[in-house]
Amino acid sequence: IRGVAARMAALGFRIGGFDAAVTSSVASGSGLSSSAAFEVLVCAILDRLYNGFTVDYKTRAQLCQYAENVYFGKPSGLLDQMASSAGGLVTVDFKHEDPDVRPMSFDFAAHGYALVVVSTGGSHADLTDDYAAIPAEMKAVAAHFGETHLRRVRSEEFYQAIPALRGEVSDRAILRAMHFYQENQRVVKQVEALEKADLDAFFREIIASGRSSYMYLQNVYARPQEQSLSLALALAEAMLTGKGAWRIHGGGFAGTTLNFVPQNDLACFIDRMEAVFGAHSCHILDIRPEGAFVLQL
Repeated sequence: IRGVAARMAALGFRIGGFDAAVTSSVASGSGLSSSAAFEVLVCAILDRLYNGFTVDYKTRAQLCQYAENVYFGKPSGLLDQMASSAGGLVTVDFKHEDPDVRPMSFDFAAHGYALVVVSTGGSHADLTDDYAAIPAEMKAVAAHFGETHLRRVRSEEFYQAIPALRGEVSDRAILRAMHFYQENQRVVKQVEALEKADLDAFFREIIASGRSSYMYLQNVYARPQEQSLSLALALAEAMLTGKGAWRIHGGGFAGTTLNFVPQNDLACFIDRMEAVFGAHSCHILDIRPEGAFVLQL
């Protein structure tokens, strides 16, 4: 709260005190962007009470990222805050200072699928260093080209420079950069697939994205003896191959998986997952069309 308020005040927005009651059904440290959602909530409250609810959603997201980075100490990017602030299904490109945010419209339920998040019981709470290493290593690769972010380095330049990069950065940093470039291409293909309502193509890209996270980004587990996410992904693969999709969700290392489950297989999927990870570990989600909003009662 202090971080959001401090940044708003520094940028000339009015702030003040308030009393609030907050409830949430999101499990702590589960990787479901709960910190970003809470930051956006605080910003929206201050905006509504003292600024007439005039702060645009991009500015709101940037205010909240500042709080996450500076006050909470997590070097996250802007994606979680932007998604929470914009609401709905969106595709976002951070190549430029002003992010390109494009809304999309697709109803998975209308096509016979449920979005199921499986909470494996792990927590992100003590994994800040593991999470922080990912952007740090990618920025180290970008620095080779005189840039601060890989999004501003052409993929052709990167691949040609791999011989020079070895020894300058770790092999893991190079692999994570490879994931970054390939993931950007997959996002384009995923957007095109949804626009054509081609779920087979969409699911192929989702599965490929998850496998790349496992092999190249290496964010499925932090310690070999604790692999609840790996187990959840393996179980999902056994149940959903040929009819759905699965991948790690959120920042990784612990927390949750995201699964696209046919409605006809939903009860069986939940029963098998909860037999392993406990009752109420499966959550069926909808994508809310709104970001932060004011409901007058």
